[in-house]
Amino acid sequence: MTQPPPTPPEHPGQPAPPPPGQYPQQPQPTAAPQYPQPTAAPQYPQPPAAAYPHPQHQPQQPAPGAPSFQQAAPGYPRAPQPPGYPTAPHHPGAPAHPYAQAPASLTVPPQYPQAPVPPAAPSPAAPSAPAAPQAPAGADDADHPHHISTGPRRVHLSAHQRRTDATTVGSLLLHLPNFLCSLFVVVLISLLFGDFGPVLILAWLATGALVFHRPTERALARRLLRLRYPTPQERAKLEPVWQEVTTRAGVDGRVYELWVEDSDHLNAVAAAGHIVGVTRFAMTDLPNGELAAVMAHELGHHVGGHAWSGLLGHWYALPGRLAWRVLRVMTTVMFKVSQAFSCFGVLFFGLVVGGIALATISSLYGLPLLVLGVPYALAAVGRRSELRADQHAAALGFAPMLASVLEKMHHEEQQATAALAARNGGAPPEESTLGKLLASHPDYYTRLHHLQPYLRPQRH
Repeated sequence: MTQPPPTPPEHPGQPAPPPPGQYPQQPQPTAAPQYPQPTAAPQYPQPPAAAYPHPQHQPQQPAPGAPSFQQAAPGYPRAPQPPGYPTAPHHPGAPAHPYAQAPASLTVPPQYPQAPVPPAAPSPAAPSAPAAPQAPAGADDADHPHHISTGPRRVHLSAHQRRTDATTVGSLLLHLPNFLCSLFVVVLISLLFGDFGPVLILAWLATGALVFHRPTERALARRLLRLRYPTPQERAKLEPVWQEVTTRAGVDGRVYELWVEDSDHLNAVAAAGHIVGVTRFAMTDLPNGELAAVMAHELGHHVGGHAWSGLLGHWYALPGRLAWRVLRVMTTVMFKVSQAFSCFGVLFFGLVVGGIALATISSLYGLPLLVLGVPYALAAVGRRSELRADQHAAALGFAPMLASVLEKMHHEEQQATAALAARNGGAPPEESTLGKLLASHPDYYTRLHHLQPYLRPQRH
């Protein structure tokens, strides 16, 4: 018979071992001690909210002695507390937390309603002073409608700086009779020099090259045209405008020389091959846009060849014109002498002069008769060249400025006509038909008519 295992001794406070075949049971956890629940924070009466212009931003004013952490920033709503967030217990008699009192700078004083301010009585409106009339824009004013910008920019030079248009060719052809007459006079004079005569003829023909000689051009500008070099102040005004004109035309402006004429009239001149002259009035009294239009017109004479062809024809016609003046003087003297011999002397004078004229016409195939009509033809070509120069200026964008300049020139002509009529007793002077045919410039209405295509707005 087997003996049961001995039972271990029991110790006080220790659980008894489980019987065989049974697992030990886990000890049951003891219940957590129950603490007293914290009492709710005392609720303080809230003062009435101050009146703000926006009711959604009405801050609450704290009661005296209340902790400032319950007060939100002024003008902003208090951020809501998350649900279930534990509240710090507050034990009676415990000292106040160090951050319970907010600084005095964060407390918002109570806002009291302001007393309504009575509206001020409307003061009688003071009578407004009349606006001072604006002075018209001066010639140098940047607000002038004909003021242009003359700043530096890139220059594109044209491949052909000069050309020979139809008016230039016509001018050279019309000067041919004058040239032949001058050649005839030079040949007659060369007969007086014997063997040295042909050299004299060749020398006279070579003098035409002096038209393009710079020192000769300057001498002609001073002596014949009464021009002078501009002062530094005048050059400072002329050169930017000239640079703008030549830039638009694609022309090298350094080839030409700027000169000034001391005149109080509106005028300009293109002479020889490189002279561009303007009057003092045009330089000082015109806006730079209108001055540019005047210079562009004169540049058109140079580019088209009108200036050098006219001067060359005038140069080669000088011997013939001098001979014609001498012949007129001699004829006048002979006529006065013949009058001393009564009617027989006058008849004899007429026969002599008529025989010479008939012999001249028959020997020169009527060339002298053609010379009589040359001045009218040259005047017509000159008027055409003026219209071509106007077209050149208008094509560069100066059509409105050029029209204004033409209007001013027309006004000057009207004033001169009125002054002449006043001296004649009120009767306006009448221009003859021959005077109109010999005019070197077209009238104002003709020039303005040819500018109309450039003055109309472009249609796209």
